[in-house]
Amino acid sequence: MNLSKITFTNSKGQTLSGRIELPVDQHPHNFALFAHCFTCNKNLGAVRNISKSLTSRGFGVLRFDFTGLGESEGDFENTNFSGNVNDLIAASDFLANEYIAPSLLIGHSLGGAAAIFAASELDSVKAVATIGAPSNPVHVQHLLKSGIEEIETLGKATINLSGRDFTIKKQFLDDLKNKSLPDVAKGLGKALLIMHSPQDTTVHIHNAEEIYFAAKHPKSFVTLDGADHLLMQKEDSLYTGKVISEWSSRYIKKPESPALKSTHQVVASLRNTDGLTTQMKAGTHYMVA
Repeated sequence: MNLSKITFTNSKGQTLSGRIELPVDQHPHNFALFAHCFTCNKNLGAVRNISKSLTSRGFGVLRFDFTGLGESEGDFENTNFSGNVNDLIAASDFLANEYIAPSLLIGHSLGGAAAIFAASELDSVKAVATIGAPSNPVHVQHLLKSGIEEIETLGKATINLSGRDFTIKKQFLDDLKNKSLPDVAKGLGKALLIMHSPQDTTVHIHNAEEIYFAAKHPKSFVTLDGADHLLMQKEDSLYTGKVISEWSSRYIKKPESPALKSTHQVVASLRNTDGLTTQMKAGTHYMVA
């Protein structure tokens, strides 16, 4: 697919790094904004695969690194959940100024909670999809249990998450305690898709139930049976993207946009991140070479 590196600034003036992914054969009919999971980044395999599923169905997608993660500026230890929400709003403003304001927000894990909070403040967003999201941001504390006492006593602690060390400050925990996702979901006023795996051992599926019952219609639930929390199996993340695309078509307008023309009606995408594979479209057929 057509991939471009972009940067934009958040509310604190820090530069955030992202990728804009566009369809190869048409102008995007809508833009989706992706919020990655806690301590992850925009290049997680699941994020890239879901983006590919969406662009193959005509969406433009912006995925970016939250402050202090990946290629974005800032110190992770000075960030919090509210900062993630603000980063999403800044990303939406970037799309509105440079492309089209996003109509679809997608969030993975804690990014799903952030997507719901951000969507409540973004008029352009008509639909929100969450993947393995906690029913309240404070749920993430269980991932930090090895350092909670030290954080409360000393004000911060270094905690190993998925093989990497992160410094977590007390202000991060305090910020989580002030956020009520059920209250925001109840007044969201936008279409909501909740996707969760019954086998998710990081965020238990009862979180999906709590979000579903808190939200008002239109709301939908799709089980990701057999998938793990990070959607490490490629088929799980590609399926997730396909379902989100089809579901959102019920709530997002898709203006007529003529396909881009080429002499032989063959288009291909060559980019370093794909290694020796090439995304191709010949006529109406998609393939990987």
